[in-house]
Amino acid sequence: MKIGISTATFFLKLLTEDSFSVIQRCGGECCEVFLTTFSEYEPSFVRLLNERRQGLEVYSIHALNTQFEPQLFNGALRTRQDAEAVFTKVLEAGEALGAKVYTFHGVSRLKRNAHVDPVTTGKRLEELANIALRYNIRLCLESVHWAMFNSPDFYRQARQYCPHLGTVLDIKQARQSGYDWREYLDAMGDSLSNVHVSDVAEDDSIAMVGKGVFPFEELIDRLDGMGYTGPLMIEQYAKNYADYDEVADSVKYLKLRRHQ
Repeated sequence: MKIGISTATFFLKLLTEDSFSVIQRCGGECCEVFLTTFSEYEPSFVRLLNERRQGLEVYSIHALNTQFEPQLFNGALRTRQDAEAVFTKVLEAGEALGAKVYTFHGVSRLKRNAHVDPVTTGKRLEELANIALRYNIRLCLESVHWAMFNSPDFYRQARQYCPHLGTVLDIKQARQSGYDWREYLDAMGDSLSNVHVSDVAEDDSIAMVGKGVFPFEELIDRLDGMGYTGPLMIEQYAKNYADYDEVADSVKYLKLRRHQ
């Protein structure tokens, strides 16, 4: 089980293209590239990323989803087609970087009582997953408390309609959704393709991995028991740490706890 770091961990501290050297200095064995704006989807920028990453594995990509992902489900054909054009650019970027996974949010639940139908949405997710496969990328829906996959039940209900869709567990987002991370794992099963990790302090605030009370040994045991072969991807906010040594400490903490 590789220990990776998302470039999102350095957002507002480093430019995306400058993150790779820091990830390597921190001991990261792979990364998720978070493309943060439209210009970062362009081929010229992707070439820059490939020049800067110096062989570091890009396991997954992530886009600034609110820019276009919700519109992929819009009822208006023109709106949907425009969103698909951006979606395709992100997939092209991911393929050029060698990514295996696209971490996807989909529809944002802007209203507390918003209903996202698992049948029609599941069928649309399958269409999008099949588009992603043309670029050798697995589209993976992330557990996000304010987005489409905000409860284990949503995926349980949608799963039969999107068999080619994978999933991403974000343990911080699972907690914020009000559901136990174990419930998400039970629902995801063999669709699980990526795991975003951070830690939680006793007061329920986000902490750096290894500085809180989250049961990482149990998480790793459960993942191994499921046959999970993807990475543990550290995804923290820049405000969670003061210097990069703290990120390196988190990598060391997980390396000591994974099964060899």
